[in-house]
Amino acid sequence: MICLDLFLIFLKVGAVSFGGGYGMISLIRDEVVSHGWMSEEMLMNLIAVSESTPGPIAVNVATFVGSSQAGVLGALCATVGVVLPSFFIILLIAAILRNLLKYAGVQAVLGGIRPGIVAMVLGTGLTMLLSTVLGFSSFGQGMSFDWRALVILVLLVVALFVFKKWRKHEPSPILLILIAAACGMGLYAIPI
Repeated sequence: MICLDLFLIFLKVGAVSFGGGYGMISLIRDEVVSHGWMSEEMLMNLIAVSESTPGPIAVNVATFVGSSQAGVLGALCATVGVVLPSFFIILLIAAILRNLLKYAGVQAVLGGIRPGIVAMVLGTGLTMLLSTVLGFSSFGQGMSFDWRALVILVLLVVALFVFKKWRKHEPSPILLILIAAACGMGLYAIPI
């Protein structure tokens, strides 16, 4: 039963999400937390791991969530569920609607969807920031400020600006992940 739930939930997420994996994160978060499969903090850690592992982030998150709930079969069901809608949409576009993007109506629809995707990604980023640094998950609950998370965030922003100024282009995301991992190992190893 859990495998069917995983498949259907991630099929729904894959079917209604636009904007790639980062656009899906907010929907995945809502579904996973509301079903009680993971806590907010556990999901944030899983998203961090998913960003640093090879492959699309939505597929990685789906695989990890499925694996945590029902092992290998759960991982397979969640992964197939999140990938299937995109697979069929691309197959349909490639087979039948090759010249779809030249129509003004299609461009207008996509032009309207883009700001929504940006808002979803920014909302998810803000939620993750509030949850990670301030410990804020919902109204009415207290906050627990995490100074180490703030230090890591500031160090990453400084590293980004220094690298852009020095090298004249943005640093590799892998480099930023490695810097964050090293800072996390150093700062979270310090007893409070």
